[in-house]
Amino acid sequence: MDTNFFIKLVAEVQEFEQSTHYKNGQSIDDFRVWMNEKAYQKENPTNLFLKHQHKVFDLENEICKQIILLGRFSKQMVRRGLNDFPMLANEEFTYLYRLMDYDSLTKMQLVEKNAHEKQTGLEIIKRLIKNGLIDEFQDTDDKRSKRLKVTVLGRDVFSKSVQDVTFTSRVLSAKLSNQEKQNLLEILKKLNDFHFTVYHDHKNADIKEINALI
Repeated sequence: MDTNFFIKLVAEVQEFEQSTHYKNGQSIDDFRVWMNEKAYQKENPTNLFLKHQHKVFDLENEICKQIILLGRFSKQMVRRGLNDFPMLANEEFTYLYRLMDYDSLTKMQLVEKNAHEKQTGLEIIKRLIKNGLIDEFQDTDDKRSKRLKVTVLGRDVFSKSVQDVTFTSRVLSAKLSNQEKQNLLEILKKLNDFHFTVYHDHKNADIKEINALI
């Protein structure tokens, strides 16, 4: 580490102190948050699009970026939260928990309730069956279809993992107030209502056709 690093660091601190974000008594964490925001603004997709003279929808692009990032952070946090239950740490816990609400479901019913593509969902189901958490049996009404139910082991794992899943959910909600959580929940439900409609009723539509639904 050379002297130039410290010179640049002091310059950044001076810029922070002169910014509108600075208040007396702020901590290193406050400085870090400011640095992160500064870096984000520099890398904002809008700047990239404008540089190449493309039309942009600033608000929608920002929402898209935040949703994608949150999805990635959520997957990382779920893996941490379910560290003691590695058989659930990928998408498996959502399938096991959803199936707990029913006596049984067909494979495709369970896949669709989790809004996955068919092949992805079937791979998750295979892993759950392999680990003995769910069982498959012949559908008496449709000989071509298999139904799924949670096994005794699956119910035991569900019961033991509930606390960790609940704790992880709380961490994912971070420092939002109860009112902010409620507002966010209502907005997310509204978004998911739209996308579930697209998922179920417009499977073969291209993005322009979906855009026409808005």
